[in-house]
Amino acid sequence: MNVCRPDSMSLRKLWVKVTRMDWEPVIGLEIHVQLATRSKIFSGASTAYGAPPNTQACAVDLGLPGVLPVLNEAAVRMAVKFGLAVQARIAPRSVFARKNYFYPDLPKGYQISQYELPVVEGGRLEISLEEGGSKLIGITRAHLEEDAGKSLHEDFHGLSGIDLNRAGTPLLEVVSEPDLRSAREAVAYMKKLHTLVRYLEICDGNMQEGSFRCDANVSVRRRGQHELGTRTEIKNLNSFRFVERAINYEIERQIDILEGGGSVVQETRLYDAARDETRPMRSKEEALDYRYFPDPDLLPLVLEEDFIAAVRATLPELPDEKRERFIYEFGLSPYEAEVLTASRELADYFEAAERASDGETKLTAHWVMGDLLGALNKAGLEIADSPVTAEMLGGLIRRIGDNTISGKIAKQVFEAMWQGEGDADAIIERRGLKQVTDSAAIEKVIDEVLAAHPAQVEQYRAGKDKLFGFFVGQVMKATQGKANPAQVNALLKKKLT
Repeated sequence: MNVCRPDSMSLRKLWVKVTRMDWEPVIGLEIHVQLATRSKIFSGASTAYGAPPNTQACAVDLGLPGVLPVLNEAAVRMAVKFGLAVQARIAPRSVFARKNYFYPDLPKGYQISQYELPVVEGGRLEISLEEGGSKLIGITRAHLEEDAGKSLHEDFHGLSGIDLNRAGTPLLEVVSEPDLRSAREAVAYMKKLHTLVRYLEICDGNMQEGSFRCDANVSVRRRGQHELGTRTEIKNLNSFRFVERAINYEIERQIDILEGGGSVVQETRLYDAARDETRPMRSKEEALDYRYFPDPDLLPLVLEEDFIAAVRATLPELPDEKRERFIYEFGLSPYEAEVLTASRELADYFEAAERASDGETKLTAHWVMGDLLGALNKAGLEIADSPVTAEMLGGLIRRIGDNTISGKIAKQVFEAMWQGEGDADAIIERRGLKQVTDSAAIEKVIDEVLAAHPAQVEQYRAGKDKLFGFFVGQVMKATQGKANPAQVNALLKKKLT
């Protein structure tokens, strides 16, 4: 008797898979949210992106002798707005501290941040899990601080350039609890936070420009173990894809070290996207290394209850609330509601189109999620830049709903609207696209089609049912797609039987 034995490579893969299951990743994210203020957090310099290097760094940002920082109230309002949205405690008194470090991106030798007394404490964010269900992720704190400048390496052979335009731009650093257990959970949390700050209009969320970026703290431990492992920090991840890949690589790297009998070194690492790996950047600093102390130039930040109440009054409908309303009010599926509330702009577009469609809710959802988002994606456009406005799309859907045009013709009309030929009614009229709904006229075409294909008629009546689609196609072709499909189907069945 022959016995099939697994080869050594298969056994190795099985062993690796089982071994990996013995380990549990523990992940926490520090997300840097660049606040959408017009000026910097402690100076009047502009925060506009894209200016020539070092043209938007004033004396305060450079830390020149004799200058004093002045706190930007708009940044405080945005921080409080975020805290209220995540059900956090807004500290009535918080303190700015100097975080001392010596890198060229902050020429004064320290960063003004918050340490022991942040403006936002606690909070939570609920994420959806791929396997179904949801999970609450705790937020430890969110504190205000100034951003650093930017080191430039590409254009300087063997040297580095420094652009200090970004120095002093207000940041809200959102620190999660170590509640994340996989790279995918980390990405889901980051996406949820990204959606939230855009809904709140406190950040544009542009990851390519560095407005929303992430540091990931990663460690692993044996399953069932309560003590945390030694963590490493992966710095400056600016895309969801890179966050997932970097965390997955780091998990595997740490497991390999521990399985080999080694120890993980606490350090800061960078992710190399070209090689899909993390590499050491520097040893990980502790709080003592930064020598925090209260900034002597800034008074404690004291927030009155009236100020907090005024900010609370500006809160919009939040993503979770909007999703639940879409399910309840419009009868959408949870998936449809999730997609249509992915951004505030998309949700607003859908609601405006739905109103213009005279209540064709499901059809509107179908068109927004399908044809519209597909066209935007192909053209590389945001919803705000769509050539087809919500009112135009609603008008098109209204004409499908009242049987003026068929769904197939509607795609031609949508393409024409996208190309700037006007609204649906104008295009339908100009091109003569109105749907044929006259039963007598459709019957006449059907009679002509059946008379022209006697052999197929006999085959259909002999039991070849699939030929029905052939007859529908011939009728639609003869009417240039203008015949009402439902009427064509009904009349054809009657004629053929």
